[in-house]
Amino acid sequence: MADDMREDDLVFMPTTRRILIRNGLHFRNSFAPNPLCAPSRASFLTGQYPHNHRVVSVEPPWGFGAFDDRFTISTALKRSGYRTALVGKYLNGYGEQRSRVTGGPSLHYAPAGYTDWYAAVEPLKGSGVVGCTYNYLRVAYNHNGVIEDNHAGEYSTRGIGRISRRLIAKYAAGSAPFFVYAAFVAPHAGGPREAGDPIRDVPPALRNVFATPARPPWVRGRFDDLVTRAPGLPRRGGPVERDMSDKPGFLQRLREPGRRLRHALLKLTRQRAESLYVLDQEVGRTVRALKRTREWSNTVLVFTSDNGYLLGEHRHMPGKILAHEPSLRVPLLVTGPGLRRGEDRYDPITTVDVTATILDLANATHRMRRHHPLDGSSRLPTMLEGDRGWTTAVVTESRQGPHGPDTEHRGFTRGRTYIGLRTAQYSYVRYIGGSSELYDLEVDANQMRSRHDDPAYRPVRRLFRHLWEQLRSCAGERCQVVLPSRLQADPTRLRQLSRSFWTQVNEVHGYWGLIPGSVSGPTSVQPRRDERGSGGGVAP
Repeated sequence: MADDMREDDLVFMPTTRRILIRNGLHFRNSFAPNPLCAPSRASFLTGQYPHNHRVVSVEPPWGFGAFDDRFTISTALKRSGYRTALVGKYLNGYGEQRSRVTGGPSLHYAPAGYTDWYAAVEPLKGSGVVGCTYNYLRVAYNHNGVIEDNHAGEYSTRGIGRISRRLIAKYAAGSAPFFVYAAFVAPHAGGPREAGDPIRDVPPALRNVFATPARPPWVRGRFDDLVTRAPGLPRRGGPVERDMSDKPGFLQRLREPGRRLRHALLKLTRQRAESLYVLDQEVGRTVRALKRTREWSNTVLVFTSDNGYLLGEHRHMPGKILAHEPSLRVPLLVTGPGLRRGEDRYDPITTVDVTATILDLANATHRMRRHHPLDGSSRLPTMLEGDRGWTTAVVTESRQGPHGPDTEHRGFTRGRTYIGLRTAQYSYVRYIGGSSELYDLEVDANQMRSRHDDPAYRPVRRLFRHLWEQLRSCAGERCQVVLPSRLQADPTRLRQLSRSFWTQVNEVHGYWGLIPGSVSGPTSVQPRRDERGSGGGVAP
């Protein structure tokens, strides 16, 4: 699992594309229902939407401190005979906020359900721990309850990959199956700061959102010739969005980015790309480790991200949270026995569906359901047999800004400030302040004109209002309500809509030529051997 990675960022990962797209399955409609780190990761661990696991933000009281992690996907798998491990990032605030389970400090807390717990921590000031999840050159880990703060100088992505492969070798020596959750930080922002970082080029109020990931010296500048603008800026220049009057008030107040902000976005995009190339090498090394231990032929490998990222779209400077497509969409690539097909899948899949699918693969669904219902459904039939069509809605939800306590307000509960629904053709969102958005993605994939107030869309709007009331607080099977026929799409129609979507996006943004069907990408980002990254990027 990457952190803050967009679907189109795959262009910077040639080895990953070769292993998992050319020899696997590429889900072209993959979404993070709450496009924010902690809520999305909690959804993966529980198979629940954020309104059910209660982690709707990264800040107290909605962050790690709200998470009941007594029973997760790892717990279910361990009870089914698996050895289980988490390596890398857990939830924002872990190590700093108090545990909901114990009520005490979380720095030395290790949740149940893991054979090996190797989670990066965010220590409290005065704890004596120097390393941090977001320091790429000084990560401190909670290793089965004991703090390891002796990794100074090891690049975070390299360290998480190294530990993951060590555990693979350890588990491969035994007879029981294993589940390793390798949770990388790239391309999320993280220190130490470096010369040339864009935060030096923006006003103080924007420096936090323009923070970038630190990168090893050998990868810096690798994509400078390829990346000449941020992906959220129009390929032919000009304004990002001329008319924002259809957007909610808080977005209408955003200004068109000037020359300095556009240049800062360019720097940010390049540094994110460089950090992803290092992650790409770790994917290749992990696959080689699986082959070396003779586990590859019996292993399913899944690659995804916790959420997407906005890089200028709708005048929005770097960020996520919003229910706009670049924020919601995440890469989802799968390979394994019976899945090495080099095919696209267009059926929708979300973070909670990934959880349900892994449990299905391991025959462990019943163990999770004994504890709590799953909001997602397994996509194993889609993987093995092909697309089924889009027949249920994706619920999107998050918390944007300070909006009071957890009280009922216009249907918004449990800290949420927007709740939306995504179907094959439409994206519908309602905000706690009363505004709404409705996009017809068949003709407006870039979401430039909301149709919420368009009389021609009144019947569609009526359908969504009814569905919204049904699904806004759904749980378990109630999240799988079959859509009205007008909102469904059979496999043929879904394929047409999906290809039209990416064609429209490419026409406006043209992100480095990575369009539907492209698995090799531009030749300028093909892998090469580097002095300090000599094993990276070479397909196993």
